[in-house]
Amino acid sequence: MKHRYYLFDFDGTIADTGDGIRKSVAYSAEKLGYAVPDVEVLNRFIGPPLHDSYMKYFGMTDAQAEHAITVYRERYIDIGLYESSLYPGIPALLKALHARGAYVALASAKPQMMLERLTKYFGIDKYLDAISGTDLKRHSADKKDLLMAALPGGAKPEDACMVGDRCFDIEAAKALGMYAVGADYGYSVPGELADSGADEVYAASPDMVEALLEGDVPRGLFVTLEGSDGCGKSTQIDRLKSWLTQWGYEVALTREPGGCPISERIREVILSLDSKGMSAECEALLYAASRAEHVREVIEPALKSGKIVICDRFLDSSIAYQAYGRELGEDLVRQINAPAVGALKPDVTLLLRLDRATARERMAKGAPPDRLESEREDFFERVARGFEAVHDADPKRVHVIDASRSIEEVARDLRSVVGEALNN
Repeated sequence: MKHRYYLFDFDGTIADTGDGIRKSVAYSAEKLGYAVPDVEVLNRFIGPPLHDSYMKYFGMTDAQAEHAITVYRERYIDIGLYESSLYPGIPALLKALHARGAYVALASAKPQMMLERLTKYFGIDKYLDAISGTDLKRHSADKKDLLMAALPGGAKPEDACMVGDRCFDIEAAKALGMYAVGADYGYSVPGELADSGADEVYAASPDMVEALLEGDVPRGLFVTLEGSDGCGKSTQIDRLKSWLTQWGYEVALTREPGGCPISERIREVILSLDSKGMSAECEALLYAASRAEHVREVIEPALKSGKIVICDRFLDSSIAYQAYGRELGEDLVRQINAPAVGALKPDVTLLLRLDRATARERMAKGAPPDRLESEREDFFERVARGFEAVHDADPKRVHVIDASRSIEEVARDLRSVVGEALNN
């Protein structure tokens, strides 16, 4: 690693906290009888000490600014604090730096209590050696003091790298002799970071992550969702992606059969009602062909770049539908798919279990059934047994989720399983 110590600003660098801050400033302005500033001015409140910003942009006195902060916190502490999201790649960056033995800390003018709450909320507290923030009663802070407080005793500033999104972050770091990296994806104005003397400036957080890790980006996580038709996979995939994105992970959604142009064309053949009468062997081979292209064109590149891949069905569906549903047997189906998947295996599989009667009711409310969905009930009984066999063969990877419950209850279980996998 280039540096022994890595210090990060929070607002605009680690997290996009703008929505909660803007809304809370607007709340305080309305309650105190001031005109609500436009978005450009509200953005200027993100990063610097609030006390200074209230005096600068509202023309308040010291006492008025102090009162405005009290009103601001009426909304921010319980609501606005959580109207935020981590920037893409940040959890992977902090985890990788920590695993490689670097010292990692936050240095922010945000109150210490709020920093501690947010880092715990987003699950990144475990990767931090220190958090240097302000006291709730402290209305101003010298960034150089915050940076020095974040370093361990005896550390030399010249051995540290500071990452921030505003000029005062960069200027403080350079004044102390630190290497300064500008997060231009945050709340800086054009040219602000370069003009402040930043050694490097990045317009996107994934580019910054790759640079700090010197190109050695950790492999992503391969998550698959499985289950019989009607179990609610599509709904849960969308919710899982939204959650992961808020938590700072880059997500690639894909599906099988399909996921890339050639595989989507094969999908049309497999599922079309015009393909009725297709032999079981032909069907299994088409799935494997689609999968071979999908793995090489979509899944493997996304994992290599550090993304979380969420795939609607994978090899486990071929086991359930072709090995059991079509009664081809596991040995043949695995042999057919060996060239397609190689050594690739999902890190986590979420198997949504739902009784057939409920699944039929849900499917009746959707689009007309495709070729596979039009099969007889004995076929789906065998598919259900196939999925149970998949779970029994690899219970550590395949997690059974009761899909008969509410959408939020199911989503909570999925988040719990995937969150645990990300923390390992």
